[in-house]
Amino acid sequence: MPLHTLLIEDSETIRENLIPTLAELADAQVIAVAEGASEAIDALNRYGDEWDLVIVDLFLKEGSGLSVLRAGQNRSPHQHMLVLTNYPTAEIRRRCMDLGADGVYDKSTELEAFFDRCQSYRP
Repeated sequence: MPLHTLLIEDSETIRENLIPTLAELADAQVIAVAEGASEAIDALNRYGDEWDLVIVDLFLKEGSGLSVLRAGQNRSPHQHMLVLTNYPTAEIRRRCMDLGADGVYDKSTELEAFFDRCQSYRP
């Protein structure tokens, strides 16, 4: 059974590359994509307990990924939220973890660890 995934990313290029790679490396099926925080929070609510993983970028077309993390704080134990960002400073990592992220990964240098973590969530 695939990992039902919500992808919160405003870059079309990154989405086009990430979606097939997630399917191949982590058996993740992206069931919704959002480019902004409001759209992402709507997807969290719409899919309720159906999603297993949310991948969040911090800088979105509208709003911030931090708002998305905040909205997902009361999720079920089987649901995970990972941040994939170009700006993984120590402060950003701390803020994300404080808001309930399960991990924060650098898009440039930590993709292998990111995909390993995604794989670890497979049902």
